[in-house]
Amino acid sequence: MEESKKQTPVDKIWSFFSSIKLAVVLFALIALTSIVGTVIEQNVAPEKNLKLLGKLFGDSAAPALYNIFERLGFMDMYHSWWFIALLLLFSANLIICSIDRLPRIWKLVKEPIKPLSEEQFKSIGKKELVLKGKPEKVKEAVDTAIKNAGVKFLEAKEANGYQLYSEKGNYTRLGVYITHFSLLLILLGALIGIFFGFKGFLNLPEGKTYSVAFAPGRFLSSTEESEMETILERLQATEGNALETARQLGIDEKILEKKVKRYGILPLGFSLRCDNFFVDFYGRSNMPKEYRSWLTVIKDGKEVLKKTIEVNDPLTYNGVTFYQSSYGMVPGAHGIFVIKLTSKTGLSETKQMRLNDKFIIPGTGIEGTLRDFSPALSFDEGGKPFTFAEQMNNPSVFIEFSEKGQAKYSGWLMKRYPETWALPDGHTVEFVDYWGVEYTGLQVRKDPGVWVVYLGCITMSIGLFIAFFMSHKKLWVRLVEEKNNTRIVVALTANKNRQAFERKIDKMISVLSKSGGGK
Repeated sequence: MEESKKQTPVDKIWSFFSSIKLAVVLFALIALTSIVGTVIEQNVAPEKNLKLLGKLFGDSAAPALYNIFERLGFMDMYHSWWFIALLLLFSANLIICSIDRLPRIWKLVKEPIKPLSEEQFKSIGKKELVLKGKPEKVKEAVDTAIKNAGVKFLEAKEANGYQLYSEKGNYTRLGVYITHFSLLLILLGALIGIFFGFKGFLNLPEGKTYSVAFAPGRFLSSTEESEMETILERLQATEGNALETARQLGIDEKILEKKVKRYGILPLGFSLRCDNFFVDFYGRSNMPKEYRSWLTVIKDGKEVLKKTIEVNDPLTYNGVTFYQSSYGMVPGAHGIFVIKLTSKTGLSETKQMRLNDKFIIPGTGIEGTLRDFSPALSFDEGGKPFTFAEQMNNPSVFIEFSEKGQAKYSGWLMKRYPETWALPDGHTVEFVDYWGVEYTGLQVRKDPGVWVVYLGCITMSIGLFIAFFMSHKKLWVRLVEEKNNTRIVVALTANKNRQAFERKIDKMISVLSKSGGGK
């Protein structure tokens, strides 16, 4: 009680932060809040999380719970002040815990091994063996056995013999500090990502080029929306160069940074173009099998990188990574139909067309007119066509054919159904693509702290290996003369995995026993 009364405020603060209990509490809080932040989607439209909360707690409770979670910062949890505070507190606790315990561990690491007294030999678990011969002769065999066991030793002369002693792995006691350091690296990498990285999205239409990505922004007034459009226009013109955009707008770069953050704009510093987009389905079902985007990176007006991305195969440029995540139709877009015409004689030609354009099948007088389009065509029980989805699940075109001004036949040609391409008189009209009407949904991430996290993970692997699979081992061997024999007494310690060390020493004793010592 007297010691606690004598503690200064600094001592109390130090004692609080060096507590293992505090580490457990902070780690549990970080883990629990991370679970909540994983269940609740971060930085998405309110409707998504309202729907999720409705499923979990009922539709009536969902709005109230949403408001509570939003006020607590769970809708953007990893940027909330309290989550960052938890990470900083955990880091402080880890550092102070390590510093508080380091002197004692360092003393064990640096303190040189010394010969044991006879009383100390009795207090430590020991193994004994008697060999014929004087200690001087037996020592040679012991020397060889110890060296074969991979141990270097020191020697001390005693009144009735010798004592050999050795230690190995004293620095392995620092393995736990390597692990602590790795945790700090991972936390540092996470904080760098929180403060200097970004996470957003980009719905990039086919044929379009964007120099910005987007993050969820707040509600904007009409004046702010107008200003946002001006900023977007300038960023697009400067390939996402924030400094040049600020110069052109006549404002300070820091002011521009605050504005784009409020408006949910993420300048890329280069341009990204979607050259094409393709969805493949499972058989004739409407379930997407895979979707791919052909992307081109443009820097200073030059194409510097081209890549086809798929799910789990992103494009990375200048520290920014684009992940394939979704797709959809561009509202109100009018694209280009790509039609391949092949006559029954083998003449072939590919045309790019728009609605109501006409074409002639090569080598014939048959004329086609592209009259209608459906992104997802189906037929009801009466054979009447209808569109069942807004996605390009079953893109189809309706074409009317005529010859010399007289109607011949008409019908729907479906992109996914080759049998619909064949005409009654043997010609083929293939619906290849409808380009420029779909967008590829990209997740956009920039995390400058990711390499610090990777380094932390590698360091943690090293620290854990040292901490779990290596130990600080000490070995003492006394050679005591008894008439014409020598009694060998072995004592050992190990801070971890003592059993493995004992097995190694048992093997050494077995070799000595078979050698016969100094015969």
